[in-house]
Amino acid sequence: MSDAANNTNSGGDLTIARIERNDAGKLVVHFDGRDEPLVDARLARYFPWSLPGAYISVRDADNHEVVMLRELDELDDASRELAEAELADKIFNPKILRIVSHKREFGVTTLHAKTDRGRVEFQFHGRDDIRILSPTRALFRDVDGNTLELPDITQLDPLSRKFISRYF
Repeated sequence: MSDAANNTNSGGDLTIARIERNDAGKLVVHFDGRDEPLVDARLARYFPWSLPGAYISVRDADNHEVVMLRELDELDDASRELAEAELADKIFNPKILRIVSHKREFGVTTLHAKTDRGRVEFQFHGRDDIRILSPTRALFRDVDGNTLELPDITQLDPLSRKFISRYF
């Protein structure tokens, strides 16, 4: 870890010195050699599934990128923990525990599933909406762009496993 994060941006060389919250609860990013911090900053991952700790977009309140952070590990411990907590709140990623019911009509599959966040209903078109991450793990992207995770097909009940296995 360096003293300050090495970052890239289109408007010059900005290096993040630290990230904190102000009294109003807004994210504040301080840069080396710059008096004014970025207040009400937003963080977003470029690759949330494949590289969750890398390529983080630091944006202003209007959602314009100010700087891109290459690695969260480049931040000091307190800034990294705050950034990780902020990023964790951005992802609604329910984990599928059981398939309650499923129906395929007009090329769209509707699943009712029990997840770690409660019951959900979602729709997807087919294999193009499923990303197989391992022989037992997959991500489903529904028609609205939401992502649900199947952490381990072997942990599903036999009926759920039978339905889902056709996509593996």
